[in-house]
Amino acid sequence: MKHSKVGSPPGSLVYTGRTKEEVEITIFDYNEKEYKEIKAKKIEEIFPYKDTPTITWINITGLHKVEMIEKLGKHYNIHPLVLEDILNVDQRPKIEDFGEYMFIVVRMLSYERNEVKSEQVSIIFGKNFVFTFQERKGDVFEPVRERIRNNKGIIRKMGSNYLVYSLIDVIVDNYFTILEKIGEEIEELEDKVIFHPTQEIVRTIHHLKRNLIILRKSIWPLREVLSTLERGESQLIKNLSMYFRDIYDHTIQIIDTLETYRDFATGLLDIYLSSLSNRTNEIMKVLTIIGTIFIPLTFITGIYGMNFKYMPELKWKYGYPMVLFVMLVLSIIMLLYFRKKKWI
Repeated sequence: MKHSKVGSPPGSLVYTGRTKEEVEITIFDYNEKEYKEIKAKKIEEIFPYKDTPTITWINITGLHKVEMIEKLGKHYNIHPLVLEDILNVDQRPKIEDFGEYMFIVVRMLSYERNEVKSEQVSIIFGKNFVFTFQERKGDVFEPVRERIRNNKGIIRKMGSNYLVYSLIDVIVDNYFTILEKIGEEIEELEDKVIFHPTQEIVRTIHHLKRNLIILRKSIWPLREVLSTLERGESQLIKNLSMYFRDIYDHTIQIIDTLETYRDFATGLLDIYLSSLSNRTNEIMKVLTIIGTIFIPLTFITGIYGMNFKYMPELKWKYGYPMVLFVMLVLSIIMLLYFRKKKWI
């Protein structure tokens, strides 16, 4: 599917994802006094909200129906390149200002079965509307929906730009939750690496590093997006610099934690290799001590294994037990010497 875009002209609408869930369109239309929550069945149902004085948030889940996105773009005069980026779900976080509306791409993360999954969320917002586009059902926006339903905080008193701030804020807050879970995983790995190093731990560490790479690719570019929003150069986001600066500070904190965890992951691999090396050295030390003890014993048995006819002890009654006694004494003396040297 992804390769079908190769050679296509700019602005070609081709869905590059693999998820093809049932399309869901949710509409939140509100002002300070009232709100409506509607589930639309067709894309045409959202068209009457284009010029309403209220704030309209339209969330679209399921992007495989390209004709639906195309109709939306024509009605709201959205640039074809923006529509192309919505359907090309491997975009890095970015922001583009088109004057009458802004286009923002962020990555929404989830942590399932010790695996970080990244999903593109595309946001288009103008003076009185906000569009959010997702591939799959399930998101982190429920706290924002609850604030709209229950009129909590100032969200229904503010404009579409504050709604965009709220959506990005809950996405970034969810990063903290994922980092907390990864931190717990790192603590468990530290104990296992030190006390029970196994081959399975190496696979777990590599899996952890892969999760951290996904996090890094999602969070680092977001810093540039928030820096642009913080400057508030567009009329669409004026007077919200303080709010976006707060998210920017959270993002810097997340990046610092992420870099620390990356160092920990690299350190865990080094600790594992050191533990494995120490364990091998201990085994080699034991084998070397055993081999060293048997060197003089082998020397004695070698002498008495020679087939000379005239050997003084061959016909002695106590020759055999005496040789065994000497060998035992030699072994004990060597063990005591090794202990004194703290080799065992």
